[in-house]
Amino acid sequence: MNVLTILRDAWYFYSRNLTTIARLCLPLIVLESCAKLAVDHWLGKGALPAQELLTGILFYPLYVGALILFLDARSRGHEPSVREVLARTLPIWPALAVLAALGTLLIVLGASLFVLPGLWVMVKIAFAEYLLVLRGMTPLAALKASFQQTRGHFLLILGCILAVLLPLWILEAWIAAQFWAGEPPPPAQAILVDSAVGLIQLLATVVLFRCFMLCSAQAITRDEQR
Repeated sequence: MNVLTILRDAWYFYSRNLTTIARLCLPLIVLESCAKLAVDHWLGKGALPAQELLTGILFYPLYVGALILFLDARSRGHEPSVREVLARTLPIWPALAVLAALGTLLIVLGASLFVLPGLWVMVKIAFAEYLLVLRGMTPLAALKASFQQTRGHFLLILGCILAVLLPLWILEAWIAAQFWAGEPPPPAQAILVDSAVGLIQLLATVVLFRCFMLCSAQAITRDEQR
């Protein structure tokens, strides 16, 4: 189990199922981008420090929860419809929203100390969403279990996260500097870029799902050998 193998497997799944993933998640990502622009327009940029977080919590749990359920179904050989996946996602949205808020708070607190503590927290809670959605855990129980299950896999998970997100962060910074030069982008362009980046960023969810499944299988094997 190494980063390159996980990335290869995740990319194969993501590219083969991109149309379904886009149908499932892209409308919600676009709505999220529109909502962020609307809040910025009505309240003013920076009027409420947590306004972007609050907007994200409304939409992010829906499309990430739906993607996790879709990944799980496909890994079992099922092909659920978009409507079926979304219907299963709605009941777990409140718990996922709480988990997203708690996870963001932990990462921000870690980052406020220094960059490395923020990355450490990001890795340690990487499996929390999967544990909540697939194992039915509460937000706090999922965070605790994620801390335990990621033990011994820190560098693997960190490598997978950075391999996907670091190029995206660099691309976003380059687009902002190259085309907008610090000025607010036109709304249509902002929505287009934000939605495209959001769709690509879902690859990280696919990659971490693969990590989660492999680490879970290793943990089961160790328990059986005892």
